[in-house]
Amino acid sequence: MKNFFKKWWHGLFGLYLFIYLPCFSYLEKTVTAEYHLIHCPLDDIIPFCEYFIIPYYFWFIFIATACAYFFLRSQSEAVRMYSYLIIGMSIAVIIYFIFPNGLGNLRPAEFPRENACTKLVRFLYKADTSTNVLPSLHVYNTLVVLVAVFHSKTFGRYHTAVKVITSVIGALICASTLFLKQHSVYDVIAAVIMAGALYPLIYRSKLFARLN
Repeated sequence: MKNFFKKWWHGLFGLYLFIYLPCFSYLEKTVTAEYHLIHCPLDDIIPFCEYFIIPYYFWFIFIATACAYFFLRSQSEAVRMYSYLIIGMSIAVIIYFIFPNGLGNLRPAEFPRENACTKLVRFLYKADTSTNVLPSLHVYNTLVVLVAVFHSKTFGRYHTAVKVITSVIGALICASTLFLKQHSVYDVIAAVIMAGALYPLIYRSKLFARLN
C-alpha cells in the first residue's frame, strides 16, 4: 500500500475538482445581473462561426487526455501541470468573486443559419452563462497543457509531431472562444498574461526544482 501511494499520490490533485466545481457553480448562479462588462472593439469585428463549436467542445477531451497521460507517464510532469492548472484556476475564481464580470450582449441574438453546429452552440449558451469570463479558463488551461507538452521528456522521437499537433489543436480551441462569442479578446489576453506570470513559478522556481 505504501509503494502504491508513493507511485500514485499525485492522483490526489483530482480532489481539487470538489472545491472548484461548487465554487464555479455558485458563481454561475449568483453573477447574473450586476457585473463589470468586458468588451473590446475587436470583439465586434470577429465574426460568429458555429463550426468552432467542434474544437470548443474538444477542449474537454484535450484537457482530460493530457491529465490522464501525464498521470500515467510521469509523476513529476503531472505534478507540475496539475499545480499549474490548480493555481491558475484558483486565481481565476478569486477574480470572479471580487471582480464579477460578463460579456453583456456579445452573443448573437439569432444564428445566420441552422445546422448541427448551431444546435450545439444553442445548447452551450443554455448551459453556460456569459459571466465569469475574465480570465478565460478555456484558454488558460489549454496553454497549461501546451507548456506541459513542450517541456515533457516522455514523447521521445514523437515529441516534434506531438508539439505540432497539440499546438494546432490549442490554437483552434483558443480561437473558438472568440468565434463562438464565449469570450472577449480581453479574456484571452488575461489568460495569456496569467499563464505567463505563473510559468516561472512552475518551471523555473526552486519550489518545483526537486521534481527534476
